[in-house]
Amino acid sequence: MVRVDSAAAADEFDTGRFEAGRNRLASLAYRLLGSATDAEDAVQDAFLHWQAADRRRIKVPEAWLTRVVTNLCLDRLRSAQARRERTAGAWLPEPLLDGDPMLGPADTFEQRESVSLAVLTLMERLSPLERAVYVLREAFSYSHAEIAGILDLTESASQQHLHRARRRLTTARRRGGGTDPASARKVVEEFLAAASSGRTERLVALLTDDATAISDGAGLAERLLRFDTPRRIAAVARAGFTPTPAKRRLAGGTPAMHYALVNGAPAVLVVVGDKVVGAVTFDIADGRIATVRGIAAPARLIRLTAAWRRHEPDTPPLIPRW
Repeated sequence: MVRVDSAAAADEFDTGRFEAGRNRLASLAYRLLGSATDAEDAVQDAFLHWQAADRRRIKVPEAWLTRVVTNLCLDRLRSAQARRERTAGAWLPEPLLDGDPMLGPADTFEQRESVSLAVLTLMERLSPLERAVYVLREAFSYSHAEIAGILDLTESASQQHLHRARRRLTTARRRGGGTDPASARKVVEEFLAAASSGRTERLVALLTDDATAISDGAGLAERLLRFDTPRRIAAVARAGFTPTPAKRRLAGGTPAMHYALVNGAPAVLVVVGDKVVGAVTFDIADGRIATVRGIAAPARLIRLTAAWRRHEPDTPPLIPRW
């Protein structure tokens, strides 16, 4: 007769319970940290806490794990290293391809907005506690009583943090009506066509009067590169999208340019073989481009590349050979 090791069986069962909630925990950590790499590390640290805990005394594993992950993320946000990196002017959220489970719940407008690159960037203006309360409430629909238990706050303090977070985000958030997906794609296609053919006036016409552009300089610059007039953005886009042999060498080959959705926003992915070497995302307001983000630092594109390799594009490339 074969005896089953009850302790091993219990460990396997508890590991299964953790894995069943891993994507939700990763989505929470990503919203709090803005980095898929850091989110994965936080979730793995939470798993180590879970293994070390007396799990028989944990009545509601989901609540316990949410508390652990949230506080691990708060520790990271408060760390001296994180403050240096995020205040040095070289930080951008890590982009994720739509369909990535780390993007998490997307049933409501608030859930979708909380994972947009625009809001992830704006959340840098919040204190760690304001950020945590905002994410727990807006993206995961926790009550203020539950948030108070997770963060060791009073309910009134949780309400105050949420009020301040909403006020700061609303004040900073760009106004403008939404654009339907087909229209958004058309705007991006026109932008790419104008940039790659050097039509400055058309580029300017596609931008809002207060448009901004941000680039990480492929990770080579100490600070983010910012451009804040339509003509300057048009000049940079024209220079960046005009193909040259030197740019192909830098990219590691002849890229194709694909349309995609990244964090819910329209984007152009620059792909060599099956590797994403650049992502340009667009915020569109009232049919024109309000924000352009250029992300090419290799460390920010690791997860995006992995997702792209599993992805089957439903349309041909915008530019098959650039």
